[in-house]
Amino acid sequence: MGDGVPRKNQGNLDTVRPTPQNSTRATTFVGLIVAATLCTSTVVTSVRADLPDDPTVKTRQDGETWDKGGNPTFDIAQDGTVDWYSYDGYLRYTANCMQCHGPDGLGSSLAPSLTDALKGMDYNEFASTVANGKRDVNAAQDLVMPAFGTNRNVMCYIDPIYVYLRARSDGAIGRGRPQKFQPKPAPFEQAENSCMG
Repeated sequence: MGDGVPRKNQGNLDTVRPTPQNSTRATTFVGLIVAATLCTSTVVTSVRADLPDDPTVKTRQDGETWDKGGNPTFDIAQDGTVDWYSYDGYLRYTANCMQCHGPDGLGSSLAPSLTDALKGMDYNEFASTVANGKRDVNAAQDLVMPAFGTNRNVMCYIDPIYVYLRARSDGAIGRGRPQKFQPKPAPFEQAENSCMG
């Protein structure tokens, strides 16, 4: 089940967060939320030293790819064909995130650029922010991102959204819908059906 997609389990969302070392390790969203809430400052401080700056694919399984640090990453062929996760991430971002963060992750008057934000955060910080929300208050503005931790349309696709934004942040995918993409892997489709109910 190394598909990186959350599962429905007795009314709770559980996320399968595969790593190259153990692709079936599962962490519950509740655990993620509690850990993120209790350790936000520790996590943010500690991950800054190990940001996913090199998106080179180190490990691949069932259509999903990871870098040397175990962060989901993109895999784009020389002819411009993107992996399924990047393509699906574009679709999910456009359906769920673009309204605030603008087309192609470039930001808007409502929310910051995610292509810039991903240059300073890893997968765990990204997933925690999406699940828990964020409030950024300063003298000029009060920005609030709602928590999406129980929204299956977002959390069932957190890996693809991250992969797409990471590719955009790195400049590997240009603006607009990718024209060529790999087919949807069967394990992804099975996990998607399970997660969405």
